[in-house]
Amino acid sequence: MTARRIIVHGRVQGVFYRDWTVATARSLGLAGWVRNLPDGTVEAHLEGDPAAVERMIEEMQAGPPRAEPTGIDVQIVDSQSLSGFTRCNWKSDR
Repeated sequence: MTARRIIVHGRVQGVFYRDWTVATARSLGLAGWVRNLPDGTVEAHLEGDPAAVERMIEEMQAGPPRAEPTGIDVQIVDSQSLSGFTRCNWKSDR
């Protein structure tokens, strides 16, 4: 099991980036969450098979059709032993 914290920069809010992230992560069998941050970035926590996590990071660099990601920060983090992948609000306690 591998876990990563992702911050995506660019035009990633208001373009269905979170919904796309949820669908893509679920299709790869990943657990975690995604949320918009007040500074206009998108944050995600991904965990699962190392190859699937790396594939998701690659996909997030391109994003959905209307998004224009300009950069992505990846940080190795501890697994939270999550199940499923959800979309949440930035005000949550994540």
